[in-house]
Amino acid sequence: MKVFLIIGAINAFLAVALGAFGAHGLEGKLTEKYMKIWEKAVTYQMFHATGLLVVGLLSGKLPDVSLVNWAGWLMFIGIILFSGSLYVLSVTQIKVLGAITPLGGLSFLAAWVVMMIAVYKYL
Repeated sequence: MKVFLIIGAINAFLAVALGAFGAHGLEGKLTEKYMKIWEKAVTYQMFHATGLLVVGLLSGKLPDVSLVNWAGWLMFIGIILFSGSLYVLSVTQIKVLGAITPLGGLSFLAAWVVMMIAVYKYL
């Protein structure tokens, strides 16, 4: 429970910090296309940081914590792969990094499905 609350809070903090950095530090340095990619990375990181906080709270309520833990780790992996690849893509403009992004998206989708199953089954 505690680990996902901490990971969620760290990722929420980072999403805010990276959003501010993008808005102020990268303004004028990236094209509009790459700024939008940066913003998408921040948005998805914040959504899933919130998801991690929900995972942390659910893990204390549900008897089968393994499903909830899977959801949390899949969200965390998704943040790294999805948002991480988009951050790097934005600043390096190495387009091959875009191939990693869908793996993060699949991880996000799997996390939400696993969470749905856990909630349906045990709540």
